[in-house]
This record gives sequence, C-alpha cells and structure tokens, in this order.
Amino acid sequence: MQTPNHFEDMTKTPVSRLITRLAVPSVISMLVSSIYNLADTYFVSQIDRDAAAAIGIVFSLMAVIQALGFTLGMGSGNYVSRLLGMKEEQKAATVVSVAFFTALFIGVVISAGGLINPLGFVALLGAGGTVRTYAAQYAVYILIAAPFMMCSFVMNNQLRAQGFATCSMVGLTTGGILNMVLDPILIHFMGIGGAGLATMISQMVSFVILIVLTIKTKGVIPIRWQCFRPTWTAYKEIFHAGLPSFCRQGLVSISSVVLNFAAGSFGTAALAAMTIVNRITMFIYSALIGFAQGFQPVCGFNWGAKRYDRVIQAYTFSLKVALIMLSVLGLLFFLLASPILSLFQKDEAVLAIGSAALRFQCIGMPLQATIMMGQFLTQSIGYGVRAAVIAMGRQGLFLIPGYLILPLFMQVTGIEAAQLVSDIFTFILTLFIMRGVMKKIKGFSMSAELSLEKSLNE
Repeated sequence: MQTPNHFEDMTKTPVSRLITRLAVPSVISMLVSSIYNLADTYFVSQIDRDAAAAIGIVFSLMAVIQALGFTLGMGSGNYVSRLLGMKEEQKAATVVSVAFFTALFIGVVISAGGLINPLGFVALLGAGGTVRTYAAQYAVYILIAAPFMMCSFVMNNQLRAQGFATCSMVGLTTGGILNMVLDPILIHFMGIGGAGLATMISQMVSFVILIVLTIKTKGVIPIRWQCFRPTWTAYKEIFHAGLPSFCRQGLVSISSVVLNFAAGSFGTAALAAMTIVNRITMFIYSALIGFAQGFQPVCGFNWGAKRYDRVIQAYTFSLKVALIMLSVLGLLFFLLASPILSLFQKDEAVLAIGSAALRFQCIGMPLQATIMMGQFLTQSIGYGVRAAVIAMGRQGLFLIPGYLILPLFMQVTGIEAAQLVSDIFTFILTLFIMRGVMKKIKGFSMSAELSLEKSLNE
C-alpha cells in the first residue's frame, strides 16, 4: 500500500520536477520498446520485401492485443491513481487484481482461437501469397505469447499509475534488450519465425520480471487472486477510464488492416514502405508517450486529491515540452527521410513511397502535442468519453476514411498523405474539446480555492 510520504510527494512536489522524474524511466522504456520494433523490422526486412510486408500484417494482431491490454491497464491504472488520491486503498487493490486476471483470461482466448488456423487468421488481416506464409510463421509465436503480453501491458500501466515508473522500466527494457539480442541469432537459423520466437521469449521474461516487482516492491499494490472480485462497478470504472485506450489502440488495429488492403492494392512495395514508416513514426511518438505517462499519475493523483491547480500546471508544462519535442524531431526526420528509409530497404519503389509518407507525417507531428496531451489529460481525470472522441479522431474517424477515399483521387499519394490529413482534422477537434475541459477544470480550481479560503476564515 502507498505510504504517507508517497502521497505527499505526488501532491506537493513541483509538477515540473515530479513529471520529469516520473517521465524519464517511462521514456526510456518506450524508446527501448520502439528500438526493438525498429530492430525487428530491420532484421526481417533483410530477408526480402515480402517479409517486410508480413511484419505489417502481424502488427495488426499485436495492435489488437495492445488494444485490450492497454484498455485494462490504463483504465485500471487511471482509476487507481484517483482512488489513491482519495486514499481508498482497499478498493484500489480490488481494481488491480480484476484488471490483471481479466487480461489473462482474454489473452488465453485469443491465443487458443488464433492457433487453430494461423494461415486463415493472417488472411483475415490482409495477408496473401508469400506474405501470408511469412505472416503465419511469425504470428504463431505472437499468439502463444498473447496472455503474457496482455498481462504485461496491464502491470506496466498500473505501476506507472501508482508512481513506480522505474519498476515498469526494468521490466520493459529487459525484455526489449533481450529481444534485440535474440533477433539476429534466431532469424539467421529460423528465418522470420525466429523473429516471432525472439518476441515470445522476451515477452515471457518481461512478464516474470514485472510480476515479481509488482509483488515484492514496497508501496506497490500487489496482485492477489483473493482480491479478484469482478463486479459491474469495477468493470464500469475500468472500461470508462480505459475507453480512450480501447478506441485508440482498437482503431489502430482496424486502420492497420485497412492499410494492409489499401496499400496492398498498389503492390508489395507500398505495403512494405508503409510498414517501415509506421515503425519509424512509432519510435518518434514513443518518446512523447513515455513523457505523457509521467504526466498521467501526477494528473490522476492530484485530481483525486482535488488539487486542480496542480492539474492545470501539469498540463501546461507537459504541452510545452511535447510541442518542442515533436517540432524538433519532426524537422530532423523530415530532412533525413530518405537516408533513414534506406537503412531498412534498398528497393527503389519502397524508398520512394516510404520517404514521401514519412515526410507527410513529419509535417503533422507538432499537432500531435495538443492531440496527445489533450487525450491523456481527459483520460486521467475520468473524462473518458471526451478522451475517446479524440482517440477515435486520429485513428478512426479521419484516418480510415482517408485510406479508403484519398487513393481514389490521388493514387498511392493518398496512402502516403492520409495520416497528415487525419492529424489536421483531429487537431481541430481536440482544440474544440479542450476548450470546454479547461474551462471546467479552472472552475473547479477556483471553487476549491474559495472553499479553502472560507475554511481558514472560519
């Protein structure tokens, strides 16, 4: 259970120092995980263009697993942050265990269902021909690892939400580094299946490390079977807080499948190029997501403790940092788009499509500061519907129609530019939503200050 010193730290330390301290291990974790994804893509891309395209197919499967894991993990984590801010630790202990064991059960179902017919399963995700064979070889190991991956997503988010980002970092980085070491070795002997096996082993190792840290670390709410008391109230709060993650990650999986079919209609080169570009941009955004994950527990704790002034301070500081970070990274990757793509594939068609797509996405990167921080703020304070709308905008409301409509008028350029178009519309939507949210928070803050002043004068 949390200690009084931990509560004081989360509610009284200057927000800039607190967020930075919590964000550093989260940024490291996300970067290591993203570097693993890049390394995985790099080694598999050396096999041939079809193998690179197969990575994009399996990404759709991993996006589904992430969607469910993040829904339970971030949903329970955000709820737990607010409960700890209100000092309701027993209720928090129930929520932690409900989310973990629910993730375990769902992971087993996904694993069993996909392993019945792996070839048919990847065909549903948009794989055909040689790409289908490659994707099935990779997907088998991801399906076996599904329960471990889902539970790891839950524990990672719960640890961060409780203010123990370093523990989360240890679990994630250990698995990521192990994966990078195993990738070239196993791919050499097993081909693309070796990449899947490396991922499976690393995910299992991360799972073991995280569960040990969750049980043994002082101050962390432990996972216990006896606390697994699934109730409608618990699931309602978890899914309400996790709805944005479900919308964001769930639509990532759907948009990935749509992209597989849309890009595939222009040939394997387009599918391979977009797969590589998405992995590169994922690396860029991983730094922002890691920083935002340092912001979330600060926001949740202080919202639960009714320190609305600190919520506003945390949001303002985080938005400024995110804007500077993405502007610099966007400019850098825009200028180096072609050299970066050439590290993964030398095929001229892949390079041409990939470089254009990466530059389009770099143009929209500064907009992501407002989009992502707005989503994380609204999710952290329990405004799940508003956060879900923002999440749905970028990956669903605008992106999926973009993949389907723009190529009709712009051919492959429509595929390349779809994400930028989606980001512009989502940015406008986020500004509209955040205007109302910030007005409410400032109103709560003024009310809290008046109440405090009144109590001091009595």
